[in-house]
Amino acid sequence: MTKSRFRLFFPTLLSLVVCAVSARAELPIIAKARAYLGTEAALKAVKSIHYLGALTAADPADKTQVAIEIIFQAPFRQRITATSGKGVEITALDNYDAWQRTQEPKDPARWSLQLLGKDQIKRLRANTWQNLAFFRGIEREGGKVVDQGAVTLDGVACRKIAFMHSDAIVFTRYFDQATGRLVLTETESGGSIREQGEIMVNGVRFPKTITNTSKLPDGGTQQINITFSKITLNETFPDSLFAIPSLSTK
Repeated sequence: MTKSRFRLFFPTLLSLVVCAVSARAELPIIAKARAYLGTEAALKAVKSIHYLGALTAADPADKTQVAIEIIFQAPFRQRITATSGKGVEITALDNYDAWQRTQEPKDPARWSLQLLGKDQIKRLRANTWQNLAFFRGIEREGGKVVDQGAVTLDGVACRKIAFMHSDAIVFTRYFDQATGRLVLTETESGGSIREQGEIMVNGVRFPKTITNTSKLPDGGTQQINITFSKITLNETFPDSLFAIPSLSTK
């Protein structure tokens, strides 16, 4: 898996009868989905999430191993570091600034820095919200929740709910109507995200493994798995971790 291919994961880490839902009339399925993840007190206490794990291609012929570190910090900070034999790639969001830094594996002096554009920043902000808000409050960020009705997915009776940050950034989630468990997430670009297993941290349920399927420019698909080895909540991270690096940084 080349560096340019696993880079496609980041914009993704990461679509009946339609009715818009206001903040004053929350859908019952959202309350049920939150309750499945943890108590209200446990969810509201989460200010940052720190994931450590490994990213692998679903194709067994691709033996590339990528160490992955993901940090989300309220309200809108994010940092993803992917390290492999091909180098180190860092993608970060600092409120309304975002950047990407790549570094050669054997020569720290060989690196490049790219500032990300408006559309990429909007997507990173949406992704950060999705990971920290636990499905509630998108209206306060200018988005909306759209109930797209009852559907059956993988033999499970689900409620299909679209979380619309804008017309161009949509996370469509399928929740088990009986339990509130998230069965599948789709993105407006045709990608999908499935969660397997669980890790309980401070009373909050997180997935053990995420399988991300995305469409490639050539019309094919790319599937990657991220398996988490450790998840820590509510660490405090320095501002410098998210700020745009100095051009003299090595």
